[in-house]
Amino acid sequence: MNILCGYNANIDSVYRTKGSEISQLLESFNHDDIIEKIENPPNRIDTITDFIAGLIICMREGSGAEWLVHDDSVFEFLKDNFFDRSLIRMGGNCGIMSNVLSIMGASKVVPNVAKPSKTQLDAFTKGTIVFPGCNDLNGIDEDKELIHFVFDFKKGDKFTLSGNTITVPRENRFIATYDHLNIELAINPDFEYYARENIHNMDGALISGFHMLQENYPDGSSYVDKFQKSLKQIKIWKQLNSELLLHVELGHFSNEKLAQYVFSSLAEYVDGMGMNEDELAMLHGIHEVPTNKILQMQAIPILKASVQCISKTGLQKFIIHTREFTLCVCKPDVFDAICELEAMNFGVKCAAVFADTGKLKNREYVEKTSSILDESDFGLKEVQKIKEYINGQEYNSGVYGNFSDYSVGIIPTLISENPISTVGLGDTFCAGTYLKQLELVKTQQTNKI
Repeated sequence: MNILCGYNANIDSVYRTKGSEISQLLESFNHDDIIEKIENPPNRIDTITDFIAGLIICMREGSGAEWLVHDDSVFEFLKDNFFDRSLIRMGGNCGIMSNVLSIMGASKVVPNVAKPSKTQLDAFTKGTIVFPGCNDLNGIDEDKELIHFVFDFKKGDKFTLSGNTITVPRENRFIATYDHLNIELAINPDFEYYARENIHNMDGALISGFHMLQENYPDGSSYVDKFQKSLKQIKIWKQLNSELLLHVELGHFSNEKLAQYVFSSLAEYVDGMGMNEDELAMLHGIHEVPTNKILQMQAIPILKASVQCISKTGLQKFIIHTREFTLCVCKPDVFDAICELEAMNFGVKCAAVFADTGKLKNREYVEKTSSILDESDFGLKEVQKIKEYINGQEYNSGVYGNFSDYSVGIIPTLISENPISTVGLGDTFCAGTYLKQLELVKTQQTNKI
């Protein structure tokens, strides 16, 4: 399978923050300035004290947040002080999914890399990934790489601010993101040219990164302007290759207005979309199903919301993945429910194995390792509720049937009791599911010939 991937790949610099380091850092900066910003969060980073305030807010509350770095001097401070002591790994939905696709057997994966650098390209797996225009690494600009500085902290860490001791109530992370290109959905010209020239040889496209859009940009443009550029590319791909199977993973937007605009705008032009329950809740203005029931991972309300989203926008397939189960709603004349169950089952295995071991290796490893993991008890109960609600039929551990003129499929997830990694699980599920579905669809098309 030859697959295009867009749009966001970055470098994650993961640093384990300790309370003692925060106390030491605070010695060099004005406490009154930091306290003022803690009380009135800027929600963006223009100065070093903005960064410190954001980190302290998260550590004090045990919460997570991501603030954008808008000043080059702050970026240099973060890179000089933390980068070399950090765990460097692939970041961004596009980057993570590209690696999963390659490891799981895609014959060619072509990602959009907005800012190629040796560090960025080294984070990709070797083998079947192609980087248009990046054959000579010696000529790549290493300046101002797109780095998401991830500051992990643990429960129980302590530090002192102006004589007050702060104890971290739970583990979480604060992310200081220096990424002016991916927030604009920047398209590498070499990727754009390669995709257009080779679109007839591509089997599919897996697209993500829209959630990084901002309402407004320094150049006076808006999210509509940035989005339309990528939508134009998607339209061209489908016009040049009507057989291209195009799936979008939506992501968590900064507000509901952006989420609903992007979802509704893409629905007409893509073959399917996926998201988790938090992201589905942001589409409340479309489906009007109570968000509390969706956030509680109640399968029947999630089914109803999914059907409303499809019927009101014309989308052909919708996949909702939660920690406990994954559910698909699709038009029966376009997608086969059992095919979708098979695809989702493989995606669930990939995500569970990655959570449990922190790696995938190959398909044999995924199948062997996943076989010893247990299915979610909560998920199994929700599957049975759907079975009764739609009078569905069992297929392995899942259920399929019809509801409101649409095909429905649902399966429980596999649970790792002691996960090594929880970052990128949704991307891993999405990539595994998409690759398997693409293979099944192509096999069905071949058999019909």
